Amino acid sequence: MHQARTTCPYCGVGCGVMASVEGDTLTAVAGDSDHPANYGRLCVKGSALHETLGRQGRLTRPRVDGVEVDWDTALDAVATRLARTRQAHGDASVAAYLSGQLLTEDYYVANKLFKGFLGTPHLDTNSRLCMASAVAAYKRSFGADAVPCSYEDLEEAELVVLVGSNLAWNHPVLYQRLRTAKQRNPLMRVVVIDPRVTDSCEIADLYLGVRPGSDARLFNGLLAWMAAKGRLDRVYLDGHTQGLDEALAAAREDDTHIEAIAAACDVDPERLETFYYWFASQLHVVTLYSQGINQSSSGTDKCNAIINCHLAGGKIGLPGAGPFSITGQPNAMGGREVGGLANQLAAHMDYHTPGAIDRMTRFWTTDSLTPRLPPGPGHTAVDLFEAIERGEVRALWVMATNPAVSLPDANRVRAALAKCPLVIVSECVADTDLLPYADIVLPASSWSEKDGTVTNSERRISRQRGLLPPPGEARHDWWIMTQVARRLGYGEAFEYAEPCEIFDEHARLSGFENSLDPSLDNRGEGFRLFNIAGLAGLDRTAYDALTPIQWPVTAQTPGGTARLFGDGHFATADGRARLVAVRPQEPAQALSEARPLRLNTGRVRDQWHTMTRTGRAPRLMNHRAEPFIEVHPDDAVAFNVGDQQLARLTSPNGEYRARVRLSTGQRRGEVFVPMHWTDRFSGQARMGSLLEVHLDPLSGQPESKHGAVSLAALDIGWEATLLVAADLPSDRGWREEAEYWTRIPLANCQRWQLGGGQPGDDSHDWLAWVQQWLPVAPTLWCDDPASGRLRAAGIENGRLRWWLMVAPPAELPGLAWLDERFAEASLGNGIRRRLLAGCDSGEADSGPLVCSCHQVSEKAIVEAIRGGDTSVEALGARLACGTQCGSCIPELKSLLEEEGRHARSDKKLETEVA
Repeated sequence: MHQARTTCPYCGVGCGVMASVEGDTLTAVAGDSDHPANYGRLCVKGSALHETLGRQGRLTRPRVDGVEVDWDTALDAVATRLARTRQAHGDASVAAYLSGQLLTEDYYVANKLFKGFLGTPHLDTNSRLCMASAVAAYKRSFGADAVPCSYEDLEEAELVVLVGSNLAWNHPVLYQRLRTAKQRNPLMRVVVIDPRVTDSCEIADLYLGVRPGSDARLFNGLLAWMAAKGRLDRVYLDGHTQGLDEALAAAREDDTHIEAIAAACDVDPERLETFYYWFASQLHVVTLYSQGINQSSSGTDKCNAIINCHLAGGKIGLPGAGPFSITGQPNAMGGREVGGLANQLAAHMDYHTPGAIDRMTRFWTTDSLTPRLPPGPGHTAVDLFEAIERGEVRALWVMATNPAVSLPDANRVRAALAKCPLVIVSECVADTDLLPYADIVLPASSWSEKDGTVTNSERRISRQRGLLPPPGEARHDWWIMTQVARRLGYGEAFEYAEPCEIFDEHARLSGFENSLDPSLDNRGEGFRLFNIAGLAGLDRTAYDALTPIQWPVTAQTPGGTARLFGDGHFATADGRARLVAVRPQEPAQALSEARPLRLNTGRVRDQWHTMTRTGRAPRLMNHRAEPFIEVHPDDAVAFNVGDQQLARLTSPNGEYRARVRLSTGQRRGEVFVPMHWTDRFSGQARMGSLLEVHLDPLSGQPESKHGAVSLAALDIGWEATLLVAADLPSDRGWREEAEYWTRIPLANCQRWQLGGGQPGDDSHDWLAWVQQWLPVAPTLWCDDPASGRLRAAGIENGRLRWWLMVAPPAELPGLAWLDERFAEASLGNGIRRRLLAGCDSGEADSGPLVCSCHQVSEKAIVEAIRGGDTSVEALGARLACGTQCGSCIPELKSLLEEEGRHARSDKKLETEVA
């Protein structure tokens, strides 16, 4: 056994991981105490990484036209068909769609191949869906896609503002770092600005539950308030910025009285002015923002409205100060460094950068090859699939992402994919929603197998190390592309033998004709702020030993750079930052009588993207086991739906079916749904099927936070829970028959939640149904025709093969006991007698897990509170909840508060009765 350092493949925090490897198995993971992003902390997703591995369900052999082939045949097919497409339809008929899951080295080779030598500008990435507006705003204000802050700034700040970011769930380790900093500094204040009351509010000193889409109005109002109160930093503005007058004029086009701004944002005027005062009176202010700001048809303007306020107050370039965009994916920033967006070239050069195309051409030219870079930007993500639909793009290579689920109007995307003459998919998982559309499938390596670098939200480059051999014939993405490049005749430009050679070229390009001194006096014509020339020349040993470091890394800053713009010099032509005139806009999708509810979308705590990885760890499925629709109780009454009832959301593009969760933290007139469920896990729970296409005109980022939907109960006659042994086929029969289904992986079986039939119809013959769809006949059963209830089980050769309960899920027993029975080679008579009850004690299901690390249920926590454990510390001492990653602490506090309210109410009632 040995231990190795690597990085987590989930969110943009970029946590260091210490992995324990025994032979070809990763047996355990822990936080790397030496990594400056997390200092040993890991969230529950990161701590379960080793549980998501294994060969089961992996792609292990290439496929061409549905037939497994060897690698030479597959690579020849890719090269031949790409060449044929380009010859018949031109270079721009070929495109690629990439992912923030790729390593920087993979990204670099892809950009060089497609833009440099295939000559197509149409290479974009799923980072377009989460961070493109932040990128565009940074460029407008600073002249470069440069996040100015460091995580250390959270410890240095006097005020931290969370805007459009549920940090507690989406970046849990960073949230815990902020929480610890606040405990150590009682003077620190935290403000949360979000339409929903989320777990991030647990540490908030002030909460502003804004109307969705009103963020730009709020920050424009802050800028005008600072000017009116004499809180602008005139010395900083005069010395280092331009555009203040225009930005203020735009802000003053709307009524700037506190009451008017509060009304527009739907918040309390006194609370709004308190926030304005706190922001204006503190110098060390960090504003953290994420998808809640970016995923809008005016997301770039919203980001610039935030940046304007920081520039106007001189709150940037200092410890504990700056506008801080938190990326969603582990390598969204690394992809941007090497040109992974359609409007970029490599090394932070754009098509409009003076001399960039010539500079790239000269750098990539070999003795016998000259690249053919396109003259201008290509299609961004949504536009790319519309171009496929029109027949302009006829060959698409997708790597490590699932556009059939994640893009808005996903049904239209699927139709475009079905129409595309050539779809190549590099993927590690054998069953995704995208693979049915693929003509060529290439098995790719995954986390723990891939070797390269990633860049996190604070510009920190870290090594993600290959610890295990890829299963079967899976290969690394960079290797696959170099092999195709060689077959296309570009081998001389792609002679990489290992990732360190790609990284070296990437580092050299960053410093190529790039002034090493960002000061105005010594800035060269080709100056780019992104520069890691100090890491060029690393051999394999030095590359393997690379420790986390923040760019720029140059001869002048060999140890990296914690924060940017401390000297007041920016990456613009004149060195001054720009304040941008922002005119707030309403969400592009208007509400109507037919669609009266505002749709918000986002992530849940224990899942990641489309659950390709996290869905393989059963304990991560227990916090939110099913897709859900979060609804305010008043709206539930208005739309005649109840808590835990099945319901549907509809839009002109599609339908979403899930279970209702009532929440007073949800604003009235709005609903929230998670983004994770796909056709692999549920019948009609794809969030993207509800969204219409509305793009930010500057960034090309689609609006995913402001849909418009209607809500209604799902009219069904029955609900059922079916447990099926993991080795039995998951026949599509019951999926097609049910009005609602969701698959929930357990440790030893698959759980299916089903709903269907007509209200009032009790004629369903369940025993005949199971005999139709399952290969094992019923062995035990007990039914109550009067109530429509039934429990049954199928046993074969002494082993439990399936278990069925026809009743609402609220009547379920504890499923952990039943799950363990599926692992037994033979069931004793005593166990058989208890099978229909589903447990030893006869107790009902313990409910959802709150602490996934230690598998502590909500029921157990409530019982402990009622037993006298009235603090988070007491609960942790008794149950261990909240003692590992800390992600569940906000929920623990909510349960403590809720039970406290119940106790006070009961006591008051007893007093009144007495």
